[in-house]
Amino acid sequence: MSENLTGTRILVVGGGRGIGAELARRTGAEGAEVVVATRSGPGPRIDVTDETTIARAAESLGAFDHVISTASAHHDVPVAELEHDRIRAAFAAKVVGPLLLAKHFAPLMPAGGSFLYFSGIVGWRPKPGTVVKGTANAALAALVTHLAVELAPLRVNAIAPGITDSGAWDALPDERRRALYDGATAASLAGRIGTLDDVTDAALWLLGAGWVTGETVHVDGGGRHR
Repeated sequence: MSENLTGTRILVVGGGRGIGAELARRTGAEGAEVVVATRSGPGPRIDVTDETTIARAAESLGAFDHVISTASAHHDVPVAELEHDRIRAAFAAKVVGPLLLAKHFAPLMPAGGSFLYFSGIVGWRPKPGTVVKGTANAALAALVTHLAVELAPLRVNAIAPGITDSGAWDALPDERRRALYDGATAASLAGRIGTLDDVTDAALWLLGAGWVTGETVHVDGGGRHR
């Protein structure tokens, strides 16, 4: 992938940990100049739920060849326990935020540039307690198609990972995390959960795949088919 990323500038929003941090590391290793933006931290600040921070970042950071966002906000509760503000926050992070990133950064990007967003398997594999997350992730898949049409020749794609050992589940008690991983392994046609390499390999390919746009690439071991 070096020939695709050497000399490019890449913005990773939400790159402080997990998949975002690994993408920042790997794209940097492939020769890109990488800027990591988070809601709080030592680097540039972008809160995808706050348009002002996006607009200021676009003005101060300038043009990028690729913009990646892994931002999300969860509200995983039964329907009877849903809270209006937390529903709005989940959609703001997963759907409205990507729209606003496109609004402010697309005008600065070269014709060969791309946006890469992150959806998730729950958008295609409903289960109780995940109606907000599932709907937001499915909405993002629709969003990338519409943005790809409107922003062409800029490319817009998404990755929908399955359960991945990315650090996202580390806060769970050991027993719950093992049960989650065991269930995901049993549901996977590949017979295992995902790794950071699985997801970032797909992301690196998409950044250089100049004839792929408007697509959601499922990196889930076939888990959504069961």
